[in-house]
Amino acid sequence: MSRFRHILTKSSDGVETITLNRPEKRNALCPILIEELTQALNDSARNECGVVILTGAGPAFCAGLDMEHLATMNAQTPEDSRLDAENMARVLRTLYDFPKPVIAAVNGHAIAGGMGLATIPDFTLAVPEAKFGYTEVKVGFVPAIAASFLLRQVGELRTRELLLSGKLIKAHEALEMGLVTQIVNADELMGTAYALAQCLLLNSPQAMQEVKRLLSKHASRRLDEELEDAIQVNAHQRSAEDFKEGVQAFLERRKPEWPSQRVKV
Repeated sequence: MSRFRHILTKSSDGVETITLNRPEKRNALCPILIEELTQALNDSARNECGVVILTGAGPAFCAGLDMEHLATMNAQTPEDSRLDAENMARVLRTLYDFPKPVIAAVNGHAIAGGMGLATIPDFTLAVPEAKFGYTEVKVGFVPAIAASFLLRQVGELRTRELLLSGKLIKAHEALEMGLVTQIVNADELMGTAYALAQCLLLNSPQAMQEVKRLLSKHASRRLDEELEDAIQVNAHQRSAEDFKEGVQAFLERRKPEWPSQRVKV
């Protein structure tokens, strides 16, 4: 029996497969899943595997933060909000700094924080039907933590476009932007990811680790500062009236009425 509630792990021929396992919630990120994913990655960094594949159970890769969990944040203290933000930053940073090659096998939509999990790895394979997007502004939230990573991937102009519009993009658009490495049919996704992993295992583990360490080191100092700023913004926004209204409107399946948009007399 797995020691995780929302994560499945499987080791085979030098490859560790980590599966987000909340299919009934489209693998939405609750605190337990985030903690378990961080632990599973840390375990994989220490064990004998040479490559990690990250994927999702069911039709979605990851729907982002669990909206039902977000709805409970009115009762959280500022310290709780900061801790939540720190945990999200930690799991994305763990992926970014991971010492071994990571392949994301994106089996369905990757939204908000789920897009970060899908596109930060070294290789991103996606099914044609997958859609990507940082949709946080649509519920009054700020994709602060993802912004630093996205800036490095697509530049400021594309980052502004994606974060301010909150739009969803198709897999082929993500490929054109450089966020996706390859588009693969669903029935071939895991086989293609595994074949890529086997090719990577032929390379020098020590050399690949040095490549990853070098790239992380180049970004480390500035990324440390940016993520601290992002954690503060993320935690602060959780108490914003627009965010409270956005989450409630989402859960009630209605159009939000933004408090910041009301005319003040």
